[in-house]
Parts: sequence; structure tokens; C-alpha cells
Amino acid sequence: MLSGQALTTAMGILPHTNLQDAQRLALSLDIPFWPQLPHFRFREDMYAQFAELFPGIIIDEAKKNIVFSHQRFAQEFDEYLENSAIPEYFALAEESSAAFNGFLAKNLSKYPMIHGQIVGPISFGLKICDEERKPMIYDDFVREILYDFLQHKITWQYNQLKQVHPNPFVWLDEPGLEMIFNSLSAYTYEVAFVEYGAFLSKLPGPKGVHLCGNPDWSFLLNAKLDILSVDAFSWGHILVRYVDEVKEFLNRGGIISWGVVPTLTSELTSETANSLTDRLLKLWEFLNQHGLDDDLLYDHSWLAPSRCCLINGDGTASVDHSYALLREISENLRKR
Repeated sequence: MLSGQALTTAMGILPHTNLQDAQRLALSLDIPFWPQLPHFRFREDMYAQFAELFPGIIIDEAKKNIVFSHQRFAQEFDEYLENSAIPEYFALAEESSAAFNGFLAKNLSKYPMIHGQIVGPISFGLKICDEERKPMIYDDFVREILYDFLQHKITWQYNQLKQVHPNPFVWLDEPGLEMIFNSLSAYTYEVAFVEYGAFLSKLPGPKGVHLCGNPDWSFLLNAKLDILSVDAFSWGHILVRYVDEVKEFLNRGGIISWGVVPTLTSELTSETANSLTDRLLKLWEFLNQHGLDDDLLYDHSWLAPSRCCLINGDGTASVDHSYALLREISENLRKR
């Protein structure tokens, strides 16, 4: 069973362009990660980073654009099938990740866990569109291959992490889950739930999802995840209303990574470690009133920044500050 106890971690995307500074920040948490650095180069964008070698994908670095071509998919599909049994075919290219190999080379033995990350299939499939600007997720066969492709990518990454640490995991970054069940989406809840569950069942190690939006929380809490990372600063008050699902999720050993520290400068300037600790404890108080005691919550909770942030005018200063507050909040809870 995973251990909670206010361990600190974060999603992988950082605004840094200096690799050493990004690595140092990632390693300052209890559960470190290899950083994704989209400001360093476009291929570090989470969609571009994992799109390489998917049949039919065209990455235009000059225009910072990714599109899907059905014609190219048909041309490249046989080659994909031939190579899909070769684990190294799904390796993360060094040109797409400045930090990955350096992270693996670190001595990570003092950490209880380490993690990697990858764009989730729903977000990838909704974001990347075909020649008619139709999201590729709406093509049943393409979607089946997308799930297969990302399963292989995750397995390769997990196995690399496993070589340097006994307790790794690779979580899915899924901002698209906020959009998929609205009235405009043609990918229904029922179909997605079955397919996503089948996809998760094939993944190695603990299964986690991070998103900073406000999705249908019942979908994720019932999806047989081990880790759910949420923007609790913005949406925690809604998550805790799903009392029965949260209770069942925690009772079966799940971890909620509470993204309680904002990373946006305008939100961060009015907060302190104590104010954010109180904010989290108010969410826990609501759950206390519905039969979840603090011991259970503490034992099944991690702490994280609320979201990655690439738009602050101060470069990396606000994100660096949010990580410092995160460590203070963790210390507050452990003393309590």
C-alpha cells in the first residue's frame, strides 16, 4: 500500500530554461520527478514529447504545431505494427527530454518513491486534430492504437525508472478529462469508462492521474486509480462533495495528492504556509463530518502545487516560491 503522510510531489512541467535549476527543484520534494521543460524547446511540450513515432502524426517545430493525418496513418501503420513488439521503439528521445537521462543518473536512493509522467490518452486524443480539425479520439480505430501506443510508452518509461529505484510510478497528465463529458463531446462517459479502465489495467506500477481542472470526479474516483492528483486550491471544495466516492477511494488504499499551493503569481502573493494549511484542513473538516477521520486522510494524502504554470511574468520565481511553501505546509501537518 502506498504511504501518504503529507509527502510532497508535483506534476512534471516546469517553466525553467536552466536544466540544473529545474532538476534541483524537482529533487527538493519527497517524491521527485524528471522535469518537462516546454520553454526550453517545443519538443518538451507534453504533447510533442510523446507524439514521436505515432503513425500519422506530423510535428511542425517551426509553427509549434501537431496535427494528425489519416493518409499518413495508413502509410505508417504497418511499420508501427512491426515495431510494436520492440520495447526500445517506444523510448523517450533525448532530443525531446533534456532532463530524463540526467534524472536517472542521480542517486535517488534516499527517496521513498520517484515518478515520471506522460500525457494521458484522452487529452492527447482530444488535443490533436486531423485534416478536418476533428479530434483524433473520435476515430474508433485510431483511438484503439493511441491507447496501445501510450501503454507501450508508459511501460518503457516505468522500466527505465525501475532500474534506478524500487518504487517508481508514471502518472498521466489529463487536462482533457475536464472537457470530455460536456455536451459537445462525442466520446461518451460509458465508452470512455470501459476503455480507460482496460487501459489502466495494462499499466505497470501504481496508476495515477493528474489534472488541474474540474472533471466528473466520479469517473476518476471509480476508475481503479492508486493516485489522484488534483488542483485542490481551485476545486477541492467540489471534490470533497463526492463523499462516498472519496471514502471508497481512500479505504481501498488510494492516495489523493492535494494541489493546495497556487503557482500563479496573483494567487500566490496573498497566501502563506499557514493560510494554505488552514485551507486544506477546512476541506478535511468537511470530510470529517462525513465519517473520514484525520488519521485516514493524513495516511492517504500527498501535497503538491495546484498546477504547473508557464505564464507568470516573473519567470521561475513564483513556482520556486510555491515549492518552498509546499515543504512548509508538509512540515505543519507532520507536527500536527
